[in-house]
Amino acid sequence: MKNQLRDLQLQQTDASLASWKAAPLASRPPLGWVRAIRDAMGMSGAALARRLDMSTAGLRKLEAAEANDVITLASLRKLAQALDCELHYALVPRTSLAQHLQERAEAVAKAQLSPIKHSMALEDQSVQDPWNKLQTQAVVKDLLEGSRRELW
Repeated sequence: MKNQLRDLQLQQTDASLASWKAAPLASRPPLGWVRAIRDAMGMSGAALARRLDMSTAGLRKLEAAEANDVITLASLRKLAQALDCELHYALVPRTSLAQHLQERAEAVAKAQLSPIKHSMALEDQSVQDPWNKLQTQAVVKDLLEGSRRELW
């Protein structure tokens, strides 16, 4: 039952990230989204700074921080609110989480079996490839069904 819930959680997380993965999101403008939106609306830095109850120099620092990837989410959230925007935040895996786990389990299984395979070959007791594949698949299955912490 525990594994079923864990697998369901994986599927739900994958499904919720699918729309992010499919979205044709534009790259961040060179000066950052805050500056791009502010400029597009014709809002001066001084006007946005007033909305944030901060100095113009402080706003410039925040805009530079966004452009340099060092801004905090809390600051970005405040800036978005002052611009009447929503901040959306997600980590979007390059592949599905299930596929990532499968690939990781295969890598761990091969690493676990490699010394055994090498030792058997040295003793002239190597196992034929189809049997190696079956053994690897069995270890992968055990890894995926067991504690996923062993994958990392």
